[in-house]
Amino acid sequence: MRHYTLPVAATLVASFISASAVAAPDSIRALGQPVGSGAIQNNLEQPFFENFAERTGVNTQIRYSPVDTSGVSDAEGLRVLRNNLFGIVSLRLSQISGDEPTLLGFDLVGQNPTYEIARQNVDAYLPVADARLQERFNSKLLGVWPAGPQVIFCEPEINGLDDLRGKRVRVYDNILGNFMSNLGAAPVPLSFPETQQGIARGVVDCGVTGPSSANAAGWPEVTSYVYPLPVQMAMNGYAINLNVWNQYSDEDQARLQAAFDELVDEIWAYSEELFEDASRCNTGGEPCENGRPYSLTSIEVNEQDLQTVNEAVEARSLPNFIELCDRTNPSCSADWKATVGANLGL
Repeated sequence: MRHYTLPVAATLVASFISASAVAAPDSIRALGQPVGSGAIQNNLEQPFFENFAERTGVNTQIRYSPVDTSGVSDAEGLRVLRNNLFGIVSLRLSQISGDEPTLLGFDLVGQNPTYEIARQNVDAYLPVADARLQERFNSKLLGVWPAGPQVIFCEPEINGLDDLRGKRVRVYDNILGNFMSNLGAAPVPLSFPETQQGIARGVVDCGVTGPSSANAAGWPEVTSYVYPLPVQMAMNGYAINLNVWNQYSDEDQARLQAAFDELVDEIWAYSEELFEDASRCNTGGEPCENGRPYSLTSIEVNEQDLQTVNEAVEARSLPNFIELCDRTNPSCSADWKATVGANLGL
């Protein structure tokens, strides 16, 4: 029988304990985007999680549930993540911003007029948001991506922002609600799955979402007009509970991060393709490759409204964001100004 000296035996025991401490979990529950939100969830997100071990190179199986089939509200993403009811969550950042207003800094009205500028702003701000989620929600932010430019769908006829005065408009965060209030509209917070029926029943006159999501959820069936003025990008993100994250070795953590980086890059590119295609589908244009054809009337965007949105960051959105965010996170606006604000020259 071989006998180990004490130092060698101690080293072996320590190695065994260390290996046990970072044993990858066999299975994780993941909460996804709503099925009704469309092609990003169907064609990229769900297949990624269904083939998680193959995509990441780690031996973990995922039990994946879209949020609208799980019994969980999309506003509860951070809470279920912190409590490890789901180990990974596809966060809808505007919807969860009531729990963490810092996340609003990814997408103030007028902040992200193009995909290129939006990506620069996201990359700059992600470390700020990640640090905040780690501190308050025991969660690591793995990446952030856009659903795409958010535009205005209405059943009553409109010809520009001035025509929203007096109308009830579905919004999904406080920054957008404040912007609509300043236009004289009545902002109505509705979850995405409720909005199509809300328009059909006259609960709201108009709603803001992306063309692809609107197409998938049947908004053109209950609206007649679309005003393709982008006001936001509707950012989303992937986050993992830190207790789950810390079960992985350093090598597996690197593999996970690389896989999510790849998925996020795919979604950024796909989001832009979907936006252009769905914009054509919704208004009877060709080619219409990924959605259902509809015949909405598209209203030409006027220069005054473009200027209103471009000026909204400094004039409206940023003051509103500072008021909301600095209450709970004293360094919030300073962090935003040092990252996104610097990118925008503010």
